[in-house]
Amino acid sequence: MDGGAAAVARGVSRLFLRNQIMVQPEVSLRNNRRADLMGVNAKGEVIVVEIKVSRADLLGDQKWPEYLDYCDRFFWAVPAGFDFSPIAGEAFMPERTGLIVADAYDAEIVRSAALVPLAAARRKVEVQRLARLAMRRLMAIADPDPALAVIEAE
Repeated sequence: MDGGAAAVARGVSRLFLRNQIMVQPEVSLRNNRRADLMGVNAKGEVIVVEIKVSRADLLGDQKWPEYLDYCDRFFWAVPAGFDFSPIAGEAFMPERTGLIVADAYDAEIVRSAALVPLAAARRKVEVQRLARLAMRRLMAIADPDPALAVIEAE
């Protein structure tokens, strides 16, 4: 993640933490995509956040609908001052996707994300994968020996 995206991720993570949503950055999905942030709220809902820091990146992203099969709620996150008017357009499914504006210190939900529940079996798999990823990352912090490294993708 570049500096601008990292700052947005930090602000979103702080907002989510206050709202009992625990997230992990850079989560590989089973469809070979990678979510910028993926988390679980207190109700067990899976949330994916796609961060955009440039208009070109936003408008050029054709892969984002592939994230929808892996979450109950989907948010766009952009830095303060970003022209997010394209996200209101039909191509970005405003009835389905939420919008967060963030900086390195905080964030605000500008538009809530619709709840589109995953099938129970899919949710179970995704929550378990996310939990295992979080545990692997904690283990690597506790014992950074490269010989013990494991591949994150399953």
